[in-house]
Amino acid sequence: MWTPEVIMMIVKGIGETLYMTLVGTVIGYVLGLPWGVALDITAADGIRPNRAVYRVLDVSANILRSIPFLILLIAIQPFTRLLVGKSYGPTATIVPLVISAAPMIARMVESSLKEVDTGVIEAAQSMGATTMDIIFHVKLLESRVSLISGATISMGTILGYTAMAGVTGGGGLGDIAIRYGYYRYQADIMIVTVILLVVLVQIFQLIGNAIASKLDKRKK
Repeated sequence: MWTPEVIMMIVKGIGETLYMTLVGTVIGYVLGLPWGVALDITAADGIRPNRAVYRVLDVSANILRSIPFLILLIAIQPFTRLLVGKSYGPTATIVPLVISAAPMIARMVESSLKEVDTGVIEAAQSMGATTMDIIFHVKLLESRVSLISGATISMGTILGYTAMAGVTGGGGLGDIAIRYGYYRYQADIMIVTVILLVVLVQIFQLIGNAIASKLDKRKK
């Protein structure tokens, strides 16, 4: 059962899972981070309140977050095919991963930024700090520990999404678990893939916790 071919398949699956998770997270943050910042600063209690802009960003995030990933994965297959040339495989899976992850990340960023003490913001404003100064040198800097913790949670969630993508041939460990563990009733392969997914999540969590702990000024 555990031939060199099967072992290599699992190793390849680990690589594909990491590829989808890391690339999906990076692109998700490229979109989600400014989205979350915009949500925070345009809110009623933000530094630049704008009800119309906030409403559009808020509703967009709520709509996208309410769509289950598996349904989104299938629903946007034509768009994925148009974008990357096919609707299956690791690269194609990144498209729905980003669409699903970006609004989640935006909400996490918004929540982290709202934790910043308003007194610090007011002090910066009194010294003539611009909006960009407050965003980069106050809000993002002061909330860095919470942002790292949020990124760790996001990576774990995105990793779980990659496993779901196995239903449509998305590649990675999820694809192996479904093809061999479910369709071919090879429980040993299913168990190994589940264990590997758990291990990967734990590794992400440990790394994220270590970085957050190092950046936490309160522990110094």
